[in-house]
Amino acid sequence: MPDPFEHFRGWFAEAEKSEPNDPNAMAAASATADGRPSVRMVLLKEWDERGFVFYTNMESRKGDELNSNPVAALLFHWKSLRRQVRIEGAVEQVSDAEADAYYASRARLSRLGAWASEQSRPLPRRGALLRRVARFEATYLGREVPRPPFWSGYRVVPARFEFWQDMPFRLHDRTVYVRAPEGWDTMKLYP
Repeated sequence: MPDPFEHFRGWFAEAEKSEPNDPNAMAAASATADGRPSVRMVLLKEWDERGFVFYTNMESRKGDELNSNPVAALLFHWKSLRRQVRIEGAVEQVSDAEADAYYASRARLSRLGAWASEQSRPLPRRGALLRRVARFEATYLGREVPRPPFWSGYRVVPARFEFWQDMPFRLHDRTVYVRAPEGWDTMKLYP
């Protein structure tokens, strides 16, 4: 039976060896409740058969969109391999335990930055951000920096994968997996 997670595992392992920067970088597309799309680059932090996880401020633009319209599309583009993987599916928030564990693994300054950044809101001057970082640094001086209640992760639960491989003369190879009641249906697409 075809398995898109095994397909991804192989391609991702190759990307980790060949991509010069951030093989885990992916474009994450979301949309407002009325369907207005937006896309940005995020970093894949965890993945398994449950889905693909990234972390963010849940009060950011992407957080607002994912909370009001919990579906997303992801795109990995590995230029050095001439490959891309598209993933589409429903979105769910990770558990508090998962978010806490990942947050604790981050550098201290990144944890302070999560508190200091009012992500996606207007910033009058860069100095305002740096002052907020200093304020939270003083607040948590000599103590662990807890995870903010507005910061967590989202898991995209795949319903569809597309694996695209560049081929000569633009006769690319495209393989699609669509979740079915008993596993995954697979098909090829014209380039």
